[in-house]
Amino acid sequence: MKLFVFIFVAIFFLQAPDPAIAQEVVQEVIHPEPAARFNRTDAPQTQNTPDNSGQNSGAIQELYPDREAQNQSPPQQTSSVPGPAQPVTLSAAIKENGAIVPGGLIWRVFDTKTDETGQLALLFRSEEANPSLSLPVGEYVVHASYGRAQSSDALSVVIGPNFKTIILDAGALRLKSAVSNQVAIPSQQLKFDIFAEGSEGGQVPVVLNINESELIYLNAGIYQVVSRWGNENATVKADIRVEPGQITEATLFHNAAQVSFSLVSNVGGEAIADVDWQVQDMGGETLYTHLGAFPSAILAVGDYVVFAQSGDQVYNREFQVQAGQPINIEVLTSVY
Repeated sequence: MKLFVFIFVAIFFLQAPDPAIAQEVVQEVIHPEPAARFNRTDAPQTQNTPDNSGQNSGAIQELYPDREAQNQSPPQQTSSVPGPAQPVTLSAAIKENGAIVPGGLIWRVFDTKTDETGQLALLFRSEEANPSLSLPVGEYVVHASYGRAQSSDALSVVIGPNFKTIILDAGALRLKSAVSNQVAIPSQQLKFDIFAEGSEGGQVPVVLNINESELIYLNAGIYQVVSRWGNENATVKADIRVEPGQITEATLFHNAAQVSFSLVSNVGGEAIADVDWQVQDMGGETLYTHLGAFPSAILAVGDYVVFAQSGDQVYNREFQVQAGQPINIEVLTSVY
């Protein structure tokens, strides 16, 4: 058991690439082909961070249809007699009794003995869906990865044909964000990070800088998802459950707005060029800087102050951000 844990953890980390409110987290699953949806009345509740709230709703469909019992690996005869290499065929299933994964896999087979570097010796690697190889009779460790989902298991090779199916216990996650049902967010302004709970507590990054609507394959379980809108302080955090054999779609709602600024001589006047801008929160932390006539920042709900320097003169204005449509803040030179 310690041996398999070592392999799983080592390869997992080698493959890991990353005041808003999560008002709602919507989960649903999608079949690879069009199919009718139905309401999910027993959907698990999303667990959010203390400063957020959320709920789940959606429909359940399979990521892949179940396979029949006759597709299970045939029984193997046991033997401890060493001999020439024996044929081995590998396959992976999304879940127990689930469909065989048709592609996108990376396979590795290790010896149970360490090499001169102290690591388990890698004997075989393949990106085929159902690779075939030959191995002498004996014990091995086989590892399969499917996106960020992965699984390891013992492989006992005996005399005659050998078949091994790895159960990935995997699902998929697709992420989206919005301000509300009426206010969408441009996809290019969004990035997502996914974290899992570490073995010693705390959050361990699984994959960072995900694009909106990108399909991410993960082992089943609960993950912390962070949605980042822009480069300032507009973030949402929510805990989302990934179910085996299902695609989960989650929409995180930001409590923020896009704010643009202009330095003008009078209300509605022409913006003054070559302005050095700085936006601070009420605690004095600088969140945004820009040099130009038309700066734009994405800010969480709250109170701020903006400074606009033109030549030797510095102008400022306090303002408030509320969630919703983009707003423009004019800083008037005539006030001074």
